[in-house]
Amino acid sequence: MQTQQTQLTPEELSKDDFFQRLAKLSEEMVAKHGKDFSMGALVLAARWIAENRIGGEASAGKPS
Repeated sequence: MQTQQTQLTPEELSKDDFFQRLAKLSEEMVAKHGKDFSMGALVLAARWIAENRIGGEASAGKPS
């Protein structure tokens, strides 16, 4: 049986890299501060992204 490899696009490669970095960071956070802190920090980060609050108050309200 022959398997066909799919070539990833530059965007897919970039996203894969970010997922790998996020996984490593998450593992480090859990090891140092436990699951509750780590989950809370990641949820808070997601909320900030949703509210366009990444980068501090200077970027608040700016569309991305």
